[in-house]
This record gives sequence, C-alpha cells and structure tokens, in this order.
Amino acid sequence: MKAQQKLYKNGQFISEGGDKLSGKNTLVLGFGAKNILLDNDIYTKLKGYYPGANIVTCSTSGEIYDENVSDNTVSVVAIEFEKTAVKTISINIKEVANSFEAGEKVFSLLNSNDLAYVMIISDGGLVNGSELVRGIEQVNKKNIPVTGGLAGDAANFNYTIVGCNEGPAMGNIVAIGFYGDKLKIGHSSIGGWEIFGPEKKVTSSVSNVLFEIDDKNALELYKQYLGKYANELPGSALLFPLYVRPEGSDEGVVRTILSIDNEKQSMTFAGDIPEGSLVRFMKANFDKLIDAATLAAVNAVTQFDDAINAKPKLALLISCVGRKLILGKRIDEEVEAVKEIFGENTLISGFYSYGEISPLNVNARCELHNQTMTITTFNEE
Repeated sequence: MKAQQKLYKNGQFISEGGDKLSGKNTLVLGFGAKNILLDNDIYTKLKGYYPGANIVTCSTSGEIYDENVSDNTVSVVAIEFEKTAVKTISINIKEVANSFEAGEKVFSLLNSNDLAYVMIISDGGLVNGSELVRGIEQVNKKNIPVTGGLAGDAANFNYTIVGCNEGPAMGNIVAIGFYGDKLKIGHSSIGGWEIFGPEKKVTSSVSNVLFEIDDKNALELYKQYLGKYANELPGSALLFPLYVRPEGSDEGVVRTILSIDNEKQSMTFAGDIPEGSLVRFMKANFDKLIDAATLAAVNAVTQFDDAINAKPKLALLISCVGRKLILGKRIDEEVEAVKEIFGENTLISGFYSYGEISPLNVNARCELHNQTMTITTFNEE
C-alpha cells in the first residue's frame, strides 16, 4: 500500500511528492470547499494526475491536511493498494424512494463474499444520514465495517456536493468497497461532551424533528436548561447537543440541533430522534473535546498493535462542523493531538462534516454520529 497527499491552495496543488500512483486499485479522495470544487474543476485536475484511479470528491466544512485545518482548500489523499481490490458506486437520492432504500441499494451493489470494508461519502443536505445507515445495516448481514461521513457546506447549511469519477453534484451517495483479506482497518468515534441533568423520554417526534419530552414541550424545556444561552438560539444550540439512547440499549449517540421552529415549538436535529428513546442534555468542554480526539486516535491505533502493522499508513479523520465552530481558533489542537498519537509515518487527511458514520466499537453496527471525532485507519498486510 502506497499513499500520498496534495493540497490545493491559492489556485495550485502543493504536493508532498512520492511515486506516481496509477492503476485500477488506486483511490483518490478530495475533500474541499464547495466553491473551489465547482469553480476550479478539481475533478478534471485530479484525473490528470491520476488517470487510472477512482476519484471521489465532496464539499466540506473545513479541510484536514496533515496536522492542519484550513478553509477554501482541497485536501487530497491518493492510496494505491497492492493486494486489495477497490470498487466505487454512486447513486443519487432522487433515484430511490428514500434514504433507507439508498442505504440498502449501495451496500447490496458492493456486497460479495470477499468484501472487507465499506466507506460512505454522502450528500449532507438531501440525505437523511440516520436512515441511510439503517438501510446499510439492514443488509449488512456479515457485520462488515462501515465508516465515512456526510459532506459539509461550511457553516451555511445550504447544499452539499459529492462526486464519483465525475464532477460533484447535489444528492449523490458514494460507496466504496474494499475486497480481500490483506486490508487492515481500524476505527474509533468519540465526542468528549459532558452529560448533565436527568434522563428523559421522547414522547413525540417525527424522524429528526422533536416535539415533546416527558409529554412536555421540548423546545421550552430545552430553553430552560440553556438558561442565558436561550436568547442566542439557534446558534448556541451547538454548545448543547442531546445524548440519545434507544430504550433497552446501553449505548447512545450525540445529536446536533440544526434549527428551531418557535411557531411549531419544535427542534430539528442532524439525525433521527426516535419516539421512546431516552435523552439527556450535554454541554461543551474545550479540553474534553480535544482529549476525545486523542482517545479516538489511541483506540484506532491499538487495533494496529501487531508486529507487522505497528502504525497505520493512513488515518482518515472526519470530525463534526459543530466541533469546529465551538473550538474556533483552537480547532488545530484536536488534529495535532491525533497526529501526536500516530506519529510522522502516518498520513492524515479528512474533513469537517455534517455527520460521521462509524461503529462505536469493534464488531458493532455502524451508526450516524454528530459532534464526534471519527477516525478510520488503513494498512495492508
């Protein structure tokens, strides 16, 4: 396995060099600002560099290149696999009835006896990430590891774009299958938020829209917990996500509030809030967010603790736009913390997203997460 990086900045590519990569088992991932991807025809430029490769691009809410976080750039990583086959497919959400069916379809199109891992890069505006993941797991009978994320659009929440072997566009869902028994994948997803207050039950919700908690108006209850920050809604909602635990389960997920509707007295989240689930309020702690990134890296690297694969060749970081907005000028610190764990021999690439996809633990089902640092590591034996 070989990997190399490029950064598109100020109208040109900056390359770290290395051997020229080509061939059918070369995968190129380009994570960039939406306007740069569209206005500078990044796909065509990448096709010129890597004529035989599968090329996937997506818009972001910030780009990760080595230990740095930037805006208005394109972070590119190219991976050539020696003993692992790669297959890419793309569908548009308009081609299927809903996001659940989209999940079923993309996984089924990749599924085979030697499928080892699936990466998902999806539109982050038109696709319901929770339903997409549920559809994938409906047909993922062998519990194949699935990680990835939803494209971003800075902090605009307008529309996102994704492309596979063509220019990026709205509504696209890209799935990448990796085949064979030599691929070594690690993964971890951790938030680092502080949970506070008693657990309460969701008594009225529709998909990702929440109406009532404990038979009380959810928005009013939420405002009570926010105190002085209630006057700064919806912006302050990024500081106070919800921890959502399905009834009967010991594990939950974090859900970010995207918007509030004072007229309907509802809150819309970046993932589903099922009726009957149990919720608790959360609040941000800068140091704990950065510590969580460190722990995610430690968890991922410990899956490479054998003599052959002491450290992974590549670490793909997908972190949440909410973390970026909260950490502000300190945002580089969470990526630097990850880099410190992996060391100089592991390439780091990735982006800030509208949702992260990963299992919580090894051999667990994949979930849609918000407000996490999600890391996937790659190597070949």
